[in-house]
Formats: sequence, structure tokens, C-alpha cells
Amino acid sequence: MTSREDFLRRVRDALEALPNDERMVPVPRNYQRNAPVHSAADQAEIVELFIDRLKHYGAQVHRVGADEIPGAIDSALRAHGARSALAPDGLPEHWLRRWELTGEHRVLDDQPQLSILDRERTDAVVTGCAGAVADAGTLILDGGPGQCRRDAAVLADCHICVVRVEQIDYSLPQVLDKLDPRRSITWFGGPTAMTDPEADSGKVGGVIEETERRLVVVIVG
Repeated sequence: MTSREDFLRRVRDALEALPNDERMVPVPRNYQRNAPVHSAADQAEIVELFIDRLKHYGAQVHRVGADEIPGAIDSALRAHGARSALAPDGLPEHWLRRWELTGEHRVLDDQPQLSILDRERTDAVVTGCAGAVADAGTLILDGGPGQCRRDAAVLADCHICVVRVEQIDYSLPQVLDKLDPRRSITWFGGPTAMTDPEADSGKVGGVIEETERRLVVVIVG
């Protein structure tokens, strides 16, 4: 008998010696679903972790107040040299107003009639998000208000994503509880955009494509 077999035998013997009601140990299925945030300091640590992860993956990160969002977006688009930007339905209009009113800048609506070619020619896309995972440095779009169509999110060379502090959770299980599984969900982190066209039909599939782009994350709060 090997040492492993002897160890397993002793475990079995110990279990058999237990009363029937002590042999089965319930495992909670809601582990890590309750955010480990008990104070403003806890939330601040989660945000800092998120920022560290984003920077590790090569994203640019800016921390601003709510009234500074238009200026941050304007600066990011100018730094990228963008002349056109895609704005999804539901994105606050004033976010892009400063940039749109200066120079020859164009804001395009993310409408169904906008062709793939038009999207490919768009220099940047500006969106909000459905949530964010701090420990993975991941952003999540689900096609809700202020979040563009899936193909538009990955075709533009520059993606500027606005994330509010309260949208950042520590781990994935906490974020999953807040998402609508009926929506088409896009996950990404850092300049590498991963896409799965099957998700557009509500299916879950493997990652099949990667494209490089600039990701700018504007954290508000």
C-alpha cells in the first residue's frame, strides 16, 4: 500500500466513524457574492486594485469627478487624434459636446443602419459599462443604455469607457448577480479586445478573435 492509499484509507475510516448527520458538509453557493465592502476605505482599495490591473494590461486610466467627464473624454480623443467617434444610444450627450463643437470632429450614432464599413472607419467609440471586476481588471458591456452594439465595441481603434466607482466589484460572482443573462455580454480588459459572435444570439462560445486597440478608462467618483 502506497502512502497515498494509506492516507485515503484513514480518511475513509474517519468518515465512517462519524454520525450520519455529520458526514455531509453543506457548501454555500453564494461565496464571494456579497461584496467585501464594509467602508469607504474598502471601496477605495477595490478601486485601486482595479486601476492597478488595468494599467498592468496596458490600459490608460483617468480618475475624475462627475463634472470632469467631458474634459477627460475630450482629452483622450484628442490624444488619439480621433476625428470621428461613435456614441451609443443612451450615452449622455454632454459627454461629447466639448469635443464635437471644436474642430472637424464628428459624432456618429450607433444605429442599425450604420454599416460595418462605417464602424471600421470610426476612429473611436465612447461608452459606459454594465459593471467591472477589480481582481481581473475586466470591463463588462451588455448593450444597455450608453453601451454600443457588440461589433462597434471592438472595431474602433480607441475605446473610451466611463466607469462609475459604484459599478466596480471585487470579483466576478458579485458582478454576475447584477447582469441580465438575456443580454449580449462583452468582457474585455486592456487593449486586447476579445470577441465571440455567437454571444450575439445569446449563446456562449469560446474566444475566436483578438484585435489590438487603445483602451482608455475614465473612473468617476
